[in-house]
Amino acid sequence: MPATPDRATVTVCRGCCCGTDAKVPRLDHAEQLAALRAGAAAHGGRVRVVDCLDACEQANVVVVSPSPAGRAAGGRPVWLGMVNDPGGADDIAAWLADGGPGLAEPPGVLDLYAFTPSRRLRAQLDD
Repeated sequence: MPATPDRATVTVCRGCCCGTDAKVPRLDHAEQLAALRAGAAAHGGRVRVVDCLDACEQANVVVVSPSPAGRAAGGRPVWLGMVNDPGGADDIAAWLADGGPGLAEPPGVLDLYAFTPSRRLRAQLDD
């Protein structure tokens, strides 16, 4: 299913800390990114990779943004930090399959990853 504008977007930080063995050892970062891309694509979503979301203490950072329908239903971007378990990508894909933010509750395990970034960081992602 091709990416469509009516589906959720997954933003993956891959800068100075996120996605590096120096900061997060024992995780295949390329495999994690491939799993996120496959999971999003399977549900019409998209993954975008950014250099740095400036939340390095939470590496690896992933932000799941709602689709337009999810935003209309009250969904807002959900920031996930320390997504350093190989199964994290599967949990995110399962959420996207259900509709993502605003349309479905995230799998319970994702609550463990959720954090609230500063207003400045949230605004930076919206730009």
